[in-house]
Amino acid sequence: MRVAVTGGGGFLGSHLCEALLRRGDEVVCLDDFSTGDPANIAHILENPAFELVRGDVSRSAEVSGHVDAVAHLASPASPPDYLARPLETLAVGSRGTENALRLAARHDARFVLASTSEVYGDPEVHPQSETYWGHVNPVGPRSVYDEAKRFAEALTQAYRTNQGTNTGIVRIFNTYGPRMRPNDGRVVSSFVVQALAGEPLTVYGDGKQTRSFCYVDDLVRGIITMIDQDEPGPVNLGNPVELTVLQLAELVIGLTESSAELQFHSLPVDDPTRRRPVIDRASERLGWSPEVGIEDGLRRTVEWFASRPDDIADALSAIRGGQHDGVVTARRRPLASMSAAS
Repeated sequence: MRVAVTGGGGFLGSHLCEALLRRGDEVVCLDDFSTGDPANIAHILENPAFELVRGDVSRSAEVSGHVDAVAHLASPASPPDYLARPLETLAVGSRGTENALRLAARHDARFVLASTSEVYGDPEVHPQSETYWGHVNPVGPRSVYDEAKRFAEALTQAYRTNQGTNTGIVRIFNTYGPRMRPNDGRVVSSFVVQALAGEPLTVYGDGKQTRSFCYVDDLVRGIITMIDQDEPGPVNLGNPVELTVLQLAELVIGLTESSAELQFHSLPVDDPTRRRPVIDRASERLGWSPEVGIEDGLRRTVEWFASRPDDIADALSAIRGGQHDGVVTARRRPLASMSAAS
């Protein structure tokens, strides 16, 4: 199989490219590296089954030769990235998605859209199943990402029903692991970098908001399974084990053997308070479920970051003291017990 991966130089995209090559596929990576990193794919550039096409898929998604599948992952995905690039985020969700869909349609190829749990917004239904329509502020600061992905889903579905394109949609919940950018503003990378550097861990709100963290290898396995099938979706891909931010902090501090304090900031506007996927559809239709536990996954992630002290030092100025406006209330306080989520 020959697979085109848009955003293949990013955190998730590079792992997908690597996994596809490992199983014997040919891979064409399309990326302009506006948020991706060439270092993520440096180790596979000499692989004869790998091809890199540099460019913005919002402008064009041209690939020479036949493709059997298109995985559309291109998009800023962390809040600092999409808040800094609002127009680019909307463009890649709209024009970029259509260009990728046209590529798939020209080659009669399978198309898989990497959507997001952000389509559920700050959910009023918990946990979130694919039948929930979401609770999204269309003009809030996060709307450029949320609505770009919601439009991308609608466009993907329209190509399926109107053009007959073989499409599928996966909704990705919080994913973590090696190759996360240390300054991407996500809670796992921020906590690990701050703990390794002995800096206070930045907590927004009271830290009782929840997330569900899926290790990158599990997530990529789910995407590949979706590529190989004709399932239209949407299908949630994520780990249903729900942790509070304080519980995550406790784990990171323990794994890094850090004595770091917690530093509390006001909660960003429209930041979801609870997030946990229902994965029954993924289990029943794809035979997929996560296998890597949070402690094992975090340990691997900590080891990867710890091997890159220069990157940690460079990232600290960006993540020190939080990345959102708000009153800082720095203090040491007891961390929450893990018993509720273990």
